[in-house]
Amino acid sequence: MRARRIITLLILTALIPFGRVALTAPAEAQQLDKPDLIQNFPVGIQPRGLAFDGSNIWITNQDADGVVKLRASDGAVLGTFPAGGASVYPVFDGANIWVTHFEQNTVSKLRVSDGTLQGTFLVGPGPIGIAFDGTNIWVACFEGDELLKLRANDGVILGAFPVGFAPYELAFDGVNIWVTNSLDDTVTKLRASDGVVQGTFPVGDYPLGIVFDGANIWVANWIGDTLTKLRASDGRFLSTVVVGDGPWDLAFDGTKVWVTNNNSNTVMKLRRNGAIERTYLVQSQPLGTLFDGANIWVANHISKTVSKISRGGTLRRQVDSDW
Repeated sequence: MRARRIITLLILTALIPFGRVALTAPAEAQQLDKPDLIQNFPVGIQPRGLAFDGSNIWITNQDADGVVKLRASDGAVLGTFPAGGASVYPVFDGANIWVTHFEQNTVSKLRVSDGTLQGTFLVGPGPIGIAFDGTNIWVACFEGDELLKLRANDGVILGAFPVGFAPYELAFDGVNIWVTNSLDDTVTKLRASDGVVQGTFPVGDYPLGIVFDGANIWVANWIGDTLTKLRASDGRFLSTVVVGDGPWDLAFDGTKVWVTNNNSNTVMKLRRNGAIERTYLVQSQPLGTLFDGANIWVANHISKTVSKISRGGTLRRQVDSDW
């Protein structure tokens, strides 16, 4: 238990083992875009997770009781709202933002229109990753080795489902919930309707981030500096892609996969075949990332900022070979 707690603290504080902290631009960051492609906005103490409500970006601050609401169009901070404890990851359910609180063993629900707290709900030990399946909220309990399914309208727990060792992040493929089991190097696929496990599949070393690209599941393996690509229909292994130092979180923009490299302060854009198209140098210790329909957003944990990556400095998505 002591060893597990140490590893938990490493994950939660984003400390880098074995001295793997990049203080200068890494070798991987050779192909950088024009400076006006990246805007940085201050958001508070240790930003970690991101959610998009259709107009605004919501950012969790790991060491502060407050979720920041930032207007996506121009980066203006619209408010900071108490959420019931230091927050890890958020998700949007169509009307509310849900936030996990690892130390308090709770999740909170905030109304997106004004940030009013709608409720705080006790869940299992160490809630961290969170997802919405269109009807219900799913929470990964890192210290309980299980997923919880909550009814979105009132937070009632509908079921608890054992998975692998130290479940971390979640993805929804339209039918199933996928979870990275960070300490046993696997992902588990569960049917969202009833929580029945559809399979557990080996990936790389220390899997954290996970995303669905419409056909495949991508997993960020933090220690191994790789991504694993699995076929979503059956979990079949498709490929391993070497990326930057300390891949942490993933986003999909409709055509490309994006990964934050936490130890080297970069974000990479990849084609679906795994080819790396471009590397962006962002600020210190990028963690969470998302696509808002036009831009990629990144939470820079140590710099206390979020970065917005937009093509040519514009805010309108352009689908071509360079995006």
